[in-house]
Amino acid sequence: MKKEERNRNIIFFITIILMTIYLGWRLLFTLPFEEGALNVIFGALLLLAEIMTVFTTFELFFQKMRMDHYRLECPDIPDDCYPDVDVFIATHNESVDLLYKTVNACTFMSYPDKSKVHIYLCDDGNRKEIKKLADDFQIGYLGFSGNKHAKSGNYNYALEHTSSPLVATFDADMIPQHTFLLKTIPYFFLKDFTKENGAWRPRRVEDKDYRLKLGLIQTPQSFYNPDLFQFNLYAEGNIPNEQDFFSKEINTMRNSSNAIAYTGSNTVILRKAMEEIGGFPVQTITEDFETSIRLQKSGYITYATDEIQAAGLTTTTIKSMLMQRIRWARGIIQSLQNTHAIFTPKLPLLSKITYLNSYLYWWSFFNRLVFILSPILFALFDFQIVNTGFVEIIIFWLPAYFFYSISMRYLSSNIRNQRWSQIIDTIFMPYLIVPVVLESLHIRQKKFKVTNKKKETDYKGLHFSLFVIPHVVLLLLSAAAMVRFLNGKYGWALFYSSIIIFWIIHNMVSLLYAMFFMLGRPAYRSNERIRANEQINVQYHKTSHEARTVDVSENGVAFKAKTPMYLPEDETIKLVISTPLYNACLIGKIAYVKEHRDGWQYSATVTPVDEANKRQYMQIIYDRSHTLPIQMDMWITAYDDILRNIQKRISQPFYDRRKQPRIMLDKLVVFSDGSSCRLLSFNYLYFSAVDFQTEKSMEETYTFTTPAGTSLLLKRTGKYINNSEEELLEVVNIKDLVTGALIDKILAEITDGKKYGLIPHELPPVQTPTSDIAFYGGDATLGQVDEIDEIINRLQGEQVIYELTDNDTDEIDELVRRIQGDLIAFDPELLIELSKYAV
Repeated sequence: MKKEERNRNIIFFITIILMTIYLGWRLLFTLPFEEGALNVIFGALLLLAEIMTVFTTFELFFQKMRMDHYRLECPDIPDDCYPDVDVFIATHNESVDLLYKTVNACTFMSYPDKSKVHIYLCDDGNRKEIKKLADDFQIGYLGFSGNKHAKSGNYNYALEHTSSPLVATFDADMIPQHTFLLKTIPYFFLKDFTKENGAWRPRRVEDKDYRLKLGLIQTPQSFYNPDLFQFNLYAEGNIPNEQDFFSKEINTMRNSSNAIAYTGSNTVILRKAMEEIGGFPVQTITEDFETSIRLQKSGYITYATDEIQAAGLTTTTIKSMLMQRIRWARGIIQSLQNTHAIFTPKLPLLSKITYLNSYLYWWSFFNRLVFILSPILFALFDFQIVNTGFVEIIIFWLPAYFFYSISMRYLSSNIRNQRWSQIIDTIFMPYLIVPVVLESLHIRQKKFKVTNKKKETDYKGLHFSLFVIPHVVLLLLSAAAMVRFLNGKYGWALFYSSIIIFWIIHNMVSLLYAMFFMLGRPAYRSNERIRANEQINVQYHKTSHEARTVDVSENGVAFKAKTPMYLPEDETIKLVISTPLYNACLIGKIAYVKEHRDGWQYSATVTPVDEANKRQYMQIIYDRSHTLPIQMDMWITAYDDILRNIQKRISQPFYDRRKQPRIMLDKLVVFSDGSSCRLLSFNYLYFSAVDFQTEKSMEETYTFTTPAGTSLLLKRTGKYINNSEEELLEVVNIKDLVTGALIDKILAEITDGKKYGLIPHELPPVQTPTSDIAFYGGDATLGQVDEIDEIINRLQGEQVIYELTDNDTDEIDELVRRIQGDLIAFDPELLIELSKYAV
């Protein structure tokens, strides 16, 4: 056992011991029997909530400690062992555009013999446009109408009309990676192969391990767009998708009790096993979850991997997310009741405990309400529900809470911590308590809608959201409780009240998160930008440049080049993106360009040149590991999150939309007629110039010939930058320079081959000195140098939000020039002046 695992297990055992002692103390000594029956009832509810929370956590501790012993390795099998496989893509009312991406990806899945891969669009809407999509891709179409059993009916119809021994299932939006089948199919041959000395070999007939009777392989549910927790809370760079904790942690831990959940997609199932259980169950609204239980009851191993092999579109509106969770809650309770999973003799004890835990999880939202109301009742209404003193709490509760918090970090591998678990429970709490209670009492909801797979938003600006009302009420009650409880308390009285104060503040933080979540956030993009660092060739007329993509989307590409390029905004350019697997040719137009410290980033709207390139481009976008966080940023505190949410909701972002790069110069030029000026910047279409010495009229042109003999024809415009002395000179012969393939040569010559910088909002370039101290002046300290660099980076960096007027930009120009100048000593007041512009 590794040292880290040993330390983790020790922490788990200490936590179990301390929490058991704490709960024993709570049960035997703290119920307020002398206060009255109502107090005892509420005290018992609080104790029951604590017991349920601790029990579910203990079960996860034991699974975490056992999971490595039940880890299966995907075998390396010969190509001729790969069997036929049917690929089912379920669709009910999803659009052609959404299905196109999934179908396209399925056709690109690698397999030794691709004739053995049979792809089917399973359409219980029997729609003509979906049939045409299947025909266009030359795949199977299984359409029918009158389906009364939702996805189960759809899949059962598909099972009746297909015959391959293995079946892969995908939701309409789930886009598989090309390796999906190669990473899942071999598991079904574990009984036939064994690993010796690092190599896989076939088992002899007498050595086959029939205990490895696999019925289902589940890969994680993953998403290429930020979920609502990431998006609404401005945390897409700080926290993983909310479902990662279940898909990558909880479900894989459940391998140890053979109680993993089939999540409906990204899965391969043994047809023989499905036939044994009578197909997909129809008396539940979570047919996937019940299918896995029935397979386990029939003696099959169901196994969950932690390697992402497909990604889809997560819900993008609060209403659809709440309806989805209500359906999950009711469906899982239904399935547990249908299968008697907690009591059946067909499942081992550990599996039953896991399914009991699955049921108790849905009561965590009721528990959260109890945890929020308890301190309010005591502090606001003097309603006592725990009979104890300060010293006893410090002795019994504090050590248990401390180790419990540490254990939660070990449990989730930094995917989730205790704070975020409580925030998520707080957000869902008002809307899941009643459905869970009703379903537990067998009071069913008759109709459910399929989860909306459209990219939508329910943000309404500053308009009040009805979903936030319960959280606002609880937040106001908590604030009132805090004020009343603190009234008149000083010194030791305040110290002895610290536990209740901590409890209320802790709850208020979660309620603040919930309020921000329910208020939503505006969404400006119809398609997700996905980070991708791929080779791209940019072509315009006779020029060609190599660059790297920054991100890609279905209708746009951002790419970065080390040197600037002349790409007119109203002209069509050609882009060729190349990866080890795919190549796509696109046409596009430049939307804007911005400066980065390591080059120039261009953003373009794009369209594939034809259908074949569209298919390739879709794979370039989606056949990859997506770049949303896979772990939490543990340095981000609740204070950081709340402050960021307030700032983001108050400030209005400014988007730089420069159409051409601005290349800084400082070049004295003499024109052919003897006139002269100093050129300060160049953006291909115009120069900015000062110190004009000429006798010509404004209408006349000026000819400047470079040392290599290339002529530039310039014309004064009479226009000035930001009311400064910098006059704009139009490049009259720009088209001739482009058609003659001279534009790049001109750039090199007028800059004398030096490195040049594009400056957004007229900021001068940040240069890299050989000596930072000398660069900023001898009076600067290293700390001040670092602080200056940080401020300038923020002003000129990729993530900056500008709130600048013309006067501001002029003042920043002057400040940065003074700080970067070689002729002055460092003045700390410059730092103070400059920092006020950094948002």
